[in-house]
Amino acid sequence: MSPIKRFPYTPILGWSMSRYDMFSICKRKYFYNYYGKYDPEVPMRLIQELKELSAVPLATGIAVHTVIQVLLNRLMRASQDVDREQFFDFAYRRTKQLAESESFHEVYYRERAAVVVEDLYPKVQSCLENLLQSDRYRWLVEEAIATRDRWVIEPPGYGETRMEGLKAYFKVDFLFPIGDHLHILDWKTGKKDLEKHRKQLVGYSAWASYHFEVPAEKVVPTIAYLDPKYEEVEEVFNAFDLEHFAIQVRAESEEMQEYCRDVEQNIPVEKSEFPLIADPRICSHCEFRGLCFPEQYPIP
Repeated sequence: MSPIKRFPYTPILGWSMSRYDMFSICKRKYFYNYYGKYDPEVPMRLIQELKELSAVPLATGIAVHTVIQVLLNRLMRASQDVDREQFFDFAYRRTKQLAESESFHEVYYRERAAVVVEDLYPKVQSCLENLLQSDRYRWLVEEAIATRDRWVIEPPGYGETRMEGLKAYFKVDFLFPIGDHLHILDWKTGKKDLEKHRKQLVGYSAWASYHFEVPAEKVVPTIAYLDPKYEEVEEVFNAFDLEHFAIQVRAESEEMQEYCRDVEQNIPVEKSEFPLIADPRICSHCEFRGLCFPEQYPIP
């Protein structure tokens, strides 16, 4: 396993699926999230406070990912069976700690009095149960464990890579070699979105192919859905797929760069050029809704 490459800092924006998704859905949220320091009206302190707000689905996913990360690190050190009672006690305590330490936008905007562990843990427990009972987990502890000294679990950083010279980010959850193939597992606690997640899979393939210098055909990226039952989506790509994806990343990067008055320094145009939307299905779940619609969603 070759080391993951490092890159010198450059201010130019880097493509990521989450960044482009946000850009596509609401330009104003995108502005607050990435260019808040350029807002002449709203204090950066307030923007940062809102940006750091969590949500029940987000915190649930973080709890599941955190516990799985600990589980995989344990398997790297010892392969004996997991004590289920202790494991789920640990998962409960980690989830409780998260519920008590996070600031939730549902509470911030007075939609509920508090978020407690019971709001998160049932789904956390279900996701972890589904993983432990899956064929994939049995395969990990019976076969993949042979290469545990070369497992890469939640690699540090943001998953920066290069695609035909473009800066892009693909943050993988878990990578490990089996034979001459690299396997990537990405845990999902939310709903299926096959089109969106296929885009993520080819991105993981591009990331691994670049950093570990292997053909795309040797990378096996897999989305592992943990709720409501364990299911997987897996697809192997080739060089043509990666070239086509690089064209898409370039087009989407250039689309976002149109909102920069200085592309190289990643300095945005005026906030007014980033239109807000007025869709209750989206706005009612946005952490910045109090800035856009203060009368409807008053900020404390």
